Amino acid sequence: MRGDLDGFLGLALDNLIQILLIVSLCRGVLGYPDDLIFGAILPATGISLVVGNVAYAVQAHRLGRAEGRADRTALPYGINTVSLFAYVFLVMLPVKLGALGQGADAATAVRLSWQAGLIACLGSGLIEAGGAFVVGGLRRWLPRAALLATLAGIALGYIGLGFLLRTYAEPVVGLAVLAVILVAYFGSVRLPLPGGLLAVLVGVALAWSTGLIKIDPATWQSNVSQVGLHLPVPQLGELWAGRQQLLPWLGVTIPMGLFNLLGSLQNLESAESAGDAYPVRSSLLINGLGTITAAVLGSCFPTTIYIGHPGWKGMGARIGYSWLNGVVMGLGCLLGLFGVLGQLIPIEAGMAIVLYIALVIAAQAFQATPSAHAPAVALGLLPGLAGWGSLLLKAGLRAGGAGTPAQPFSAALLPPLEQADVWASGAFALEQGQIVASMLLASMLVFVIEQRFRAAAACALIAAAGSWVGLLHAWRFTAADTVLDPGWGHGASWALGYGAMALVFLLGWWGARRPRS
Repeated sequence: MRGDLDGFLGLALDNLIQILLIVSLCRGVLGYPDDLIFGAILPATGISLVVGNVAYAVQAHRLGRAEGRADRTALPYGINTVSLFAYVFLVMLPVKLGALGQGADAATAVRLSWQAGLIACLGSGLIEAGGAFVVGGLRRWLPRAALLATLAGIALGYIGLGFLLRTYAEPVVGLAVLAVILVAYFGSVRLPLPGGLLAVLVGVALAWSTGLIKIDPATWQSNVSQVGLHLPVPQLGELWAGRQQLLPWLGVTIPMGLFNLLGSLQNLESAESAGDAYPVRSSLLINGLGTITAAVLGSCFPTTIYIGHPGWKGMGARIGYSWLNGVVMGLGCLLGLFGVLGQLIPIEAGMAIVLYIALVIAAQAFQATPSAHAPAVALGLLPGLAGWGSLLLKAGLRAGGAGTPAQPFSAALLPPLEQADVWASGAFALEQGQIVASMLLASMLVFVIEQRFRAAAACALIAAAGSWVGLLHAWRFTAADTVLDPGWGHGASWALGYGAMALVFLLGWWGARRPRS
């Protein structure tokens, strides 16, 4: 019982931080109204957490009873951190900014953005559920270094660096909380409370004592007004209306779905190594159905099997921690409690937990791949970091007055930046299709390291084809953003560059085959 309680506190805390992030990003970055956040997105998120956690608890109970065991630990499950950031910054925000740039009003832009997020989430769930039947072939086809490096690039840029900057913006709270997380999770020090819970308590205490938390009466009343029962409603009409958003964002949805699928498989392997073998197909199906449930009911944020099953098992968590997490988090979402909690528990009090997740993902990219592939991992990190840098650059330009009807984004911005050695055009090119570009670049280098030059050339030709039709790298200015520019020949210069790479790889293959004198 104590182990289940400790496990519940840890898993619920992880999910609490994710939900507070959803509220913060939807309000602050996307500008969504509270009616949408608390009336549709969070109730759907809560139901998806109930569905997955209860299903994994039942699965563990049945297998434990069949085996005559009482020590099975249910698979940990919750909101997918990387997908949360990827869909906000790589799908939903660009759709909103693009709509505003084309003259749409704020309400229409928000609705289009939400619909795009729903479609992306649904696509991710379908890939996870369908992939349960073909996951073995996917693992053999995709180099591990390419998958993990791409994921790590997003984690380091959009999650790690973003929260590290926020840590140093509020150093008293941020650094103290970070120290607790480092000691608890990397130092393996046994603390009187679960490390994550202790970190949040320390962060909340410091936030209150330093004045970081300021209760604004109007904001408090707005959050209190959201407390009440919010039952989810199927959003099939919104999904159908958003179908036109499917094709432009496949370059994000498909890779993220594959990451979630293969990441869940790795976590199943981790659970088996800790003594809990679970059926692959049913475990992945549960995960996929949880994400599909979220999308159908109005959430844009996929769920996943969490890393760290051996850790939960080591603290004594069994089955109760799983269903308890689902029920408590689900009720919190349905009752609209997280707006109030967000004012009492600032993101700074828990952001070190998310920074820890980013570090683990980045470290795993190097640890779980052959050491000879480390250069490929490093190369695969760069497009994600460039995409995050592009996001910051454009936000800075907008803050400086650009991106308005009087001063829209245009090519005139580029020369002054280049004179300062800021090659914005390259950043904007890497931003478009950054996930696919990362996978292909890392795959190329893996194949070159293994002297599989024809496979490397094939990757380069795929990149060339994607560039030529404008699905990779081709970009154009809108009034306040840079967006993908699909069309025949729109990415010709990048296509020619990748074609030259393919030619070099084929020459390498020819040279490697020549007999040495």
